[in-house]
Amino acid sequence: MENIVSLKNLVVDFEDGERILKNISLDIKDKEFVTFLGPSGCGKTTTLRIIAGFLEPTSGDVFFDGKRINGLPPHKRNVNTVFQRYALFPHLNVYENIAFGLRVKNVSEKEIVKRVGEMLELVNLKGFEKRSVNRLSGGQQQRVAIARALVNHPKVLLLDEPLGALDLKLRKEMQTELRKIQQALELTFVYVTHDQEEALTMSDTVVVMNNGIIQQIGSPTDIYNEPVNAFVADFIGESNIVNGCMPEDCVVEFTGRRFKCVDKGFDPNETVDVVIRPEDVKVVSAEGAKLTGIVESVVFKGVHYEMTVDGVDHKWIIHSTKAEPVGAMIGMDFDPFDIHIMKISEEQ
Repeated sequence: MENIVSLKNLVVDFEDGERILKNISLDIKDKEFVTFLGPSGCGKTTTLRIIAGFLEPTSGDVFFDGKRINGLPPHKRNVNTVFQRYALFPHLNVYENIAFGLRVKNVSEKEIVKRVGEMLELVNLKGFEKRSVNRLSGGQQQRVAIARALVNHPKVLLLDEPLGALDLKLRKEMQTELRKIQQALELTFVYVTHDQEEALTMSDTVVVMNNGIIQQIGSPTDIYNEPVNAFVADFIGESNIVNGCMPEDCVVEFTGRRFKCVDKGFDPNETVDVVIRPEDVKVVSAEGAKLTGIVESVVFKGVHYEMTVDGVDHKWIIHSTKAEPVGAMIGMDFDPFDIHIMKISEEQ
């Protein structure tokens, strides 16, 4: 697939001198679902606004279909944006909200009828044409906002936390619907969220950001299973992160003991971050175990129990289908490929 959007060395400084984006570069491929993921203030919405044309970078370039578009106003870019607040016109019904952009462009009435009908079918709102948007549920209003953005046939749809106002059940339903719409239309979707599950569920590619820097770009599987640093590991799902060192290839030392691992290429005795996912820690008998600890708390999470275990130098989180009683001494075990070794990042 060819790149449809390319960001080259983007820097954004605010008037007070704060640097929001710190020289980021990124290629977004045609027909790809890309999600910017990160905590509040990390720069993900700023990046989206630059692609949309609402904000100009302090330095760096934005390319669309290979053409530099710095300075091009939003209405001349072949992109549309859906915001968390849908900004529907309360005095217009569903049909007229969707048709609004086409009327502004003086599209013929025959073409408007055809395209609005297609959008209503796509977002499962056929039969709602004459309904006031004020009488719609949050999920239905969001569908109208998406239809209004898509009816102009943009090449790229930008979505800035569009599910943030919905309840959990509706959010999950709309995640599935958005993915279906993207695949049906074969459009490029660029999505912003701070919700890790949302990013992993919907995306082809996840761009993890923090502090104005891209930390990692990869598939949801790669991001979860092979995080490049402790920030990504901790932000994408829960993790046990402990300080360690690599005395030699495939050997790591932490909590006063040495363990076999599968990582190599580190300097002798290099200080590292050691990451072990809670679901990869196995509960075993304390006798002869690699690590031991006392169960401090047990919380039922629906599909598993989450136990907090007080070890010698670290409090461990364990996800298990079987709970151990609070106060019990347990053993903890893990395989070499469950141990992920990260270089310590200077700036995350």
